[in-house]
Amino acid sequence: MKNLNILVIGGGIGGMTSAIALRRDGHSVTVIEKDPEWAVYGVGIIQQGNVLRAMKELGLLDDYMDAAVGFDFVAVHAPDGTQVAKVPSPRLVEGYPANVGIGRPALHKVLGDRTIAAGADVRLGVTADSIEDDGEGVTVRFSDGSEGRYDIVIGADGVYSDTREKIMPDADKPEYTGQAVWRYNLPRPDDLDALHVYNGPTGVGLVPISADLMYMYVTTPEPGNPWYDKQGLAKAMREKLANTPPQIREVAEAITDDEGVVYRPLEAMMLYGPWHEGRVVLLGDAVHATTPHLGQGAGMAIEDSIVLAEELAKADTPQKAFEAYRERRFERCKYIVESSLAICHGQLGKGPAVDNHKATAEMFEITAQPI
Repeated sequence: MKNLNILVIGGGIGGMTSAIALRRDGHSVTVIEKDPEWAVYGVGIIQQGNVLRAMKELGLLDDYMDAAVGFDFVAVHAPDGTQVAKVPSPRLVEGYPANVGIGRPALHKVLGDRTIAAGADVRLGVTADSIEDDGEGVTVRFSDGSEGRYDIVIGADGVYSDTREKIMPDADKPEYTGQAVWRYNLPRPDDLDALHVYNGPTGVGLVPISADLMYMYVTTPEPGNPWYDKQGLAKAMREKLANTPPQIREVAEAITDDEGVVYRPLEAMMLYGPWHEGRVVLLGDAVHATTPHLGQGAGMAIEDSIVLAEELAKADTPQKAFEAYRERRFERCKYIVESSLAICHGQLGKGPAVDNHKATAEMFEITAQPI
């Protein structure tokens, strides 16, 4: 199919990469994003070789690398802080590192700038009030009172997807895992040359994201899904690190700014049934929201975007394209969701403990395969 008029709901990583891939193929693309500021929180994100390969496919690799820090292995530490493994990562793009750490605002700028430069119409502070699919097209009424008619609609609006709720009201909902993640930016030590993962009931990772900055992520058991007041959040994060290795407790002393702490309960879901209804299709966290234990949530959304664009280009109907897209993506995304959740459950004592060394090596092997 060519020259489609496409609406993308959601201006996050999946929505922006969809817009870039679809504009590259000549489709008319409108992106709506409910946040009028189009902002993201200021910590970092880990991305592996499959994302670098995808960025090359989208023509974004050099801009992306200019904003990132590359590295070629993951160091795994025991609960006492001893380094027990150094897991090499496959380089999937010749001449480039195997993995990167990047600040979320930096990644957002790279993708947002290209989305606009590619010619997508980006509308901020707008949501879809109704989505009506009559088989020949989709009529969408927006929160600003306007209306549009589209050949297809893509729901890239995250784990709490309103699009999913509208087209599949009986679909499974995200489930709280019993664990949460805390994130904070800190000065980067001179010797932090890769992602360093510290195992234990409280999981910790240190990730370089620029020449001067790293971010720390901390996964903690949070029975009952408690709410934390923003005031005192830095102190609460420090207290969560009281039983971690000495080198982590030392770093944690610099966690002092409540506003700099990003806290998020971890929820997961996998849509095992269809990923579309009529001319409306879902991608990213809207269909396969994963916990961050394998660092592949954004990577799966980016790959979804590329595969969906490829299948739309090859098929003669939206339904055939959507079915082929799901067929290519289902097993890989299912593996990431279920394997990440197994690590989470092992840390919580809800299942057998998972060897992070083996799990990370397996993830690299699987995501190195072509999409």
